[in-house]
Amino acid sequence: MNIVPSWLLVVLQFALMGVLIVTTQALATPLANGAAFALVVGATFVGIGALAANRPGNFNVQPELKAGGRLITDGIYARIRHPMYTAVLLAMLAAIAADPRLWRVLVWVALLLVLLAKARREEGYLRARFPEYAAYCDRTRRLLPGIY
Repeated sequence: MNIVPSWLLVVLQFALMGVLIVTTQALATPLANGAAFALVVGATFVGIGALAANRPGNFNVQPELKAGGRLITDGIYARIRHPMYTAVLLAMLAAIAADPRLWRVLVWVALLLVLLAKARREEGYLRARFPEYAAYCDRTRRLLPGIY
């Protein structure tokens, strides 16, 4: 049983992202500028990789699967199971690099926890619909290739 409804996870996700975006102040140092830029570039490539591997209409902002949705295991999905979540986390980490205040780091950690909850829920649905999903999980990581 899911205690937190999926719609609330989505609201929390976008609210936490919004807080990080609207509270980011000017870059303090060249190092922060470079780190933020590198993270945004990384997020962009991961996000584009996810879009390239997926067909239009297969995405869902909620963890529930779309009717007729298919399991994607090629492209970037051959390395990580949730590249869109990885892209979001990298982009928001760029906001932290640009403006690294402790409370903002805690907001990013909260976002990570929300996305992990969404990923776990989505994976439950994928396991139920696609028998091959368990083997796919054995050979891929959730968010970071070769790590997690």
